This record gives sequence, C-alpha cells and structure tokens, in this order.
Amino acid sequence: MSGIAELAGQYDGLIVDLWGVVHDGIKPYPGVIECLTALRDAGKKVVFLTNAPRRAAGVARALTAMGIGADLYTGIMSSGEAVYMAMRDRNEHDFARLGNRLYHLGPARDRDIFRELPYFEVATPAEADFILNTGPDDYLGPDDPSVYEPALQAGLDAKIPMICANPDLEVIRDGKRIICAGLLAQWYAARGGDVVQRGKPDAAIYLPTLALLGTTRERTLVVGDSLRTDMAGAKAAGLDACWVLSGIHALKAEEAPQAAAQAGIAPVAILAAFHW
Repeated sequence: MSGIAELAGQYDGLIVDLWGVVHDGIKPYPGVIECLTALRDAGKKVVFLTNAPRRAAGVARALTAMGIGADLYTGIMSSGEAVYMAMRDRNEHDFARLGNRLYHLGPARDRDIFRELPYFEVATPAEADFILNTGPDDYLGPDDPSVYEPALQAGLDAKIPMICANPDLEVIRDGKRIICAGLLAQWYAARGGDVVQRGKPDAAIYLPTLALLGTTRERTLVVGDSLRTDMAGAKAAGLDACWVLSGIHALKAEEAPQAAAQAGIAPVAILAAFHW
C-alpha cells in the first residue's frame, strides 16, 4: 500500500514503533511528522510502543528534540517503563524474588529505570543480586558484544538472574547497525543464564499500551518494522499489524511478502515507509 491513509478509516488508534518507523535514532524519517499530523487531524489516537530501555519521559524528551511534539501522540510505553513498573511493584514472581543490589550493564542515561527505586547499584556482578541489562555502554562501544563477555561471565559465575530492559538484538542508527540489550541477554541465556525480559514481542506489554490508547483490539493497528518484535508481538496480542520496510530488515517491497510468510506473519498491509 502507498500510505496509512488507506487504512486509517478502519481503526480508531495506532500503536506505532519508534526506531525504524518514526526515526533512525537521530532524526525523523521523511514524511513522518506529516503522517502523524494527518492522523491527529483525522481524530486517530497514536501511542508509541518502543523497546527503548528507558522511562517514557526520557523517550518523550528525545522525540521533542527531534521535532516530534506531544501534540502528535497520545502516550508512550517503553520496555524500560515496563521494567520500572515491575521493579517498583514487585508483584510478579520474577521481580518479587530479586534482591536490592543490582549491577547495571548499560549507559548512565538509562539509570532512570531504577534511580527513584529502593535498589543499590554495585560495582561488579559478584556483589549483585541481579544484573539490570539496558544495553551497550557508550564508553565500551555499541558494536562489539565481546567486550561485555567478562561482566556477563561474572554474572553466570555468581548465578544471578538478568533483567533485560530491551529485547531488541540490534537497531539501525543513522544508517549503522548497533547492538542492543537483547543480544547480550541472548548470550547470557545461551550459556544457562536466567533472563527475564520486558517488551515486544511479549504480549504482556500491549496491555498497558492499550490502556493508554483507550481503543478496542478490533479497532487498533500496530505499525512496526521488525518481524521478530513488532509483527510477532502484534500477532501474540491478537492485533492487526502493518509492516513498514524502512527499518531493520532493509527489504525491497517485492521481497517482503515471502519474508513475512516465512516468519509466519500475516500483516494486513506492507508499506515502504510510515507515510500518510
């Protein structure tokens, strides 16, 4: 299809991925702001659902810096926000069992996940009750997973669980692939580590997202670029999905239907980009 306008009349609200659909980590894709404006003017609600390992308020600030104001969307749900709520409430088994000493594997900007909560950050995994994995640290580098293996191995040796705040394996930032927390969690789990993740494709994250949106499942459309997270997550949650090709897969339009079929995904539409 040529644009969201052809679908908009069938839905009251959209759950829209950010990285790979709305922006490339640096700037919005061409036509995105115009698309969001047209959706707003058509009375459609938009909630952004992202596997970003930080609080929703931090995501909002980043969007504002890109020129995407709060008037263009209804709300934001992030995997980091979901982890924050789970660590705060501790009413799920995976989080109720955690101690209060954490080793943070990730950049300083992601500390808003636990800064206001009664947890203590320690210097090494050996001192910790669990690892909070928000992804590669800026100082160690965003593209070489091997530099994180000593810390991950120390966590395995200590037999502590890992909370992963971003299930993504990689993203495209301004045309360059960089690794994410999910890749480090995959390494940990493959060697017997106990990993708990929040975010797409887990269907559970769509519950608070739908609550923000205020629409029924039947009148909600998911828009995303990743078969593994966005499309699979929509399928798990029982939601219609529109697959956008501007992000992680970098496929040509003629290649997309076969790729979706091989992944067991049946989107209601495939778009080259998030255009009106």
